[in-house]
Amino acid sequence: MIRQQPMARVPAVVLSLGSPLLRTVCTPVAASELHSVAFAQETAQLTATLEAFRATHGFGRGIAAPQIGITKRFLALNLGDGPRVLINPTITRWSKDTFTMWDDCMCFPDLLVKVRRHASIEVAFSDEVGNVQVWQHLDRPTSELLQHEIDHLDGLLATDRALGQPHTMGANELLAAFPDVIIARDAFEANKPTFMAMVDYTI
Repeated sequence: MIRQQPMARVPAVVLSLGSPLLRTVCTPVAASELHSVAFAQETAQLTATLEAFRATHGFGRGIAAPQIGITKRFLALNLGDGPRVLINPTITRWSKDTFTMWDDCMCFPDLLVKVRRHASIEVAFSDEVGNVQVWQHLDRPTSELLQHEIDHLDGLLATDRALGQPHTMGANELLAAFPDVIIARDAFEANKPTFMAMVDYTI
């Protein structure tokens, strides 16, 4: 049975860096929830939030449920062909090859952080109907995005990857303490060639 999406698609507020909910290890979505009205409302709200953020900020390809305070293992993507939801996603294979990049996040849209990601991954997940799907040999843009979003489901942020450990600092503290790996988006936009030369890949 294909679940009907609810009519109301009201975006939520994206939690900011420092919110304790972003540090929660999320619980798997139970099979019994997949066709419930409550879960349909949650997935609709997540996709609506993604689309609203993209419209406002001009970027954003993915969002994880904990970013709007829902501590369950699902996320929404829009890779240019409309929003889709991945439920209980798991990375099942990582490439040995890695690369560095300036990563961004809806939870701190004014920052970019230097992280290292695997060049390609394989991901297994359930779709909204409950069918298990496997994405293999993913390209670099999709791989790095899914690594970022699945980290959110485990209570990890890109800033943790940049620093090599979890932290409790706010955006201004991070900018002051770690200027080599955390920069202001405005600074990046003002001097792109310099910052792009510091990493292997840019979004």
